[in-house]
Amino acid sequence: MTANDAKIADALNELLPDARCALDFTTPFQCVVAVALSAQTTDKSVNEVTPALFSRFPDAKSMAEADVSEIENLIMRLGLYKNKAKNLSLLAKKVVEDFGGEIPNSREALTSLPGVGIKTSNVVRAECFGVPAIAVDTHVARVSYRLGYCKEGEDPVKIESILERRFPKEKWIKLHHQIIWFGRLVCHARNPECDKCPLKGYCRYFKKVSSKTGK
Repeated sequence: MTANDAKIADALNELLPDARCALDFTTPFQCVVAVALSAQTTDKSVNEVTPALFSRFPDAKSMAEADVSEIENLIMRLGLYKNKAKNLSLLAKKVVEDFGGEIPNSREALTSLPGVGIKTSNVVRAECFGVPAIAVDTHVARVSYRLGYCKEGEDPVKIESILERRFPKEKWIKLHHQIIWFGRLVCHARNPECDKCPLKGYCRYFKKVSSKTGK
């Protein structure tokens, strides 16, 4: 970890010492479902539908036995709800049939589940099994680009690899959440709040904007 990397990590830790996953769940199965539902929608919206969903289908077995229309009815406020309901049904069936109803903890097994990609698998492994991982969502990708860690539009797997090389493994889980919340609260996609940003001294984006505005 370079001196600047350490300063970035320290600044994020000071700004967001209690950063955690914004999704609500109590079991690995519920974690997989919540993260899968969060694609192209907000965590807040997911948290609004999952209480009823998890009350009706608390585990893989109960969801595997459900009709897809039942799942649809409980998540229809979310974008792409029909496709998500179909994937959740298939996911639950596969968990029951291939993994005895329990969510596996390896990346390979998790990504074999319908609708589960590398980002989701990293969140589940970190949150439910304590496996150090950095899940790259739109916030992590945007902040990483602006800080100069990657190119714009870089493949998320490449960004994950870059960040994991730059920061110590023991920081990955917390750092992942801190970057996400930093992207939500300060480093917005539009109109980032650069003036109050504690990372502007290390930020490629800020230097570029400043050179254009003369600030």
